Amino acid sequence: MDTKAEGTPPVATATPVVETPAIVSPGNAPAPATASAPADVGQSFGSKHRPPMPGKPRAGGAERSFKRPGGGGPPGEKPQNPGGSPPDLNRLPPLRPDSRSLDKQIEAELEAAMAGFNVAGTLDKPARPAAPAPGTTPGKKRGTIVGVHGKDVFVEVPGGRSQGVLPIQQFDRKPEVGDLVEFDIERYDAANGLLLLTREGATQVVTDWSSVTVGMIVEAKVTDTNKNKTGLLIEVNNIKGFMPVSQIDLYRVENVDQFVGQRLKCMIVEVVPEERNLLASRRALLEREKQVKAEEFWKTIAEGQTHKGIVRNIKPFGAFVDLGGQDGLIPISEMSWARVNDPSELLHIGQTVEVLVMRVDPEARRIGLSLKKLAASPFDDFSKRIRPGARVIGKVTRLAEFGAFVELEPGVEGLIHISELSTQRVKRVREVVTEGQIVDVEVLNLDPETHRIALSLKTIATEKDAAEFAAAEAERQTELKAAEERMASRPVNPNLRGGVGAAKPFFGA
Repeated sequence: MDTKAEGTPPVATATPVVETPAIVSPGNAPAPATASAPADVGQSFGSKHRPPMPGKPRAGGAERSFKRPGGGGPPGEKPQNPGGSPPDLNRLPPLRPDSRSLDKQIEAELEAAMAGFNVAGTLDKPARPAAPAPGTTPGKKRGTIVGVHGKDVFVEVPGGRSQGVLPIQQFDRKPEVGDLVEFDIERYDAANGLLLLTREGATQVVTDWSSVTVGMIVEAKVTDTNKNKTGLLIEVNNIKGFMPVSQIDLYRVENVDQFVGQRLKCMIVEVVPEERNLLASRRALLEREKQVKAEEFWKTIAEGQTHKGIVRNIKPFGAFVDLGGQDGLIPISEMSWARVNDPSELLHIGQTVEVLVMRVDPEARRIGLSLKKLAASPFDDFSKRIRPGARVIGKVTRLAEFGAFVELEPGVEGLIHISELSTQRVKRVREVVTEGQIVDVEVLNLDPETHRIALSLKTIATEKDAAEFAAAEAERQTELKAAEERMASRPVNPNLRGGVGAAKPFFGA
């Protein structure tokens, strides 16, 4: 039955449940609180002019949420304090340990783990490598010859399971069983079960073009020279090759015919089997050997030593001498005590000389040599016989702006300073003396340390002038005395009378 009456407004039959924020009391669990309110109260009583209910969206807009940093309600509200008892510290996460505490913890664990462990007895110091035997090269193997059969020399390789074999042509003399030899291992011959060995600097065996490689040291036979004399025709085990004249020796070779028929130890510098082209160099091998000798040479060379060498080159300022590991220079002033104008007058290329080491410069790799210091100095003998004030005869050898040099004896030379040339002022030395002139000089001073002699012409010239003046004066006095004697012995004329004669009359008187 419809109980609704006409003309009466509709009445809401149901009210919505609106949730309110939970309020937490200290020490108690939160309890929800609900309240009932009409759903459209604002519509019936002017909701446009009223603020919205708590928890309800604003009219005409979407629901906005207000969040504050760290939680909480909308702006303007104070953060809620839940209150209650303090948190349980036992349930907090463990703190991160610092570095010092962590180091102590690791050290404690290591000490506990290494307890009872003898570190010193377990870790021994590595033994120092033994010093190489005298006469051996560090890094090379050294074995004993156990057999010689034909062209093969068998060597016991230390630490190896098989023996090694060396070609007999790599020895300068016939090897004997029991000799020690240095070698390098080239490769292993699996077919014969032997190690193929080689000696540094020794010649290697060449069988065909396939066995020839660049850098190989071989023994070549010189068969002839080419037409232009610019090189040597060689054969290496019936393989023909060529050696340019610039690669024959370290220095210039004037006569290439002298090498024909000889066997030369050389290095392969170029090989082209397809073109049958083989070039060899003896100079490359000599340079390498010289470099090795030079390193040993600079360890022993010192000033004051005496060495024998070979003159390799001559220049206007001196001569270069090969001492076996390095070249040294003999300056022209150190070739002889006598004056040398041209070094080629005293030395020639290929000559063996004995020299004295005067200066050594390891950084610049320069050596100063002397020939005259090994001979007796003629100055010493001259200074024993001649004293200052003595008069000697010499020959003018050369002129300078400050004076003239005079050779008194072979190897003994003195200087006449320009102030000692004449009693008068001298502008040019050539105005007084000339080269090659024989002069009589006086010795003013001798210096034994520097071997210098001071000479003078002025003193002798002064004495000469005084003697000439004395002689002229004596001659004048003699002539005057003779004139006086002649006047005294002249006869007197008896007709001469004294007095004054009569005066003659003037003209027109």
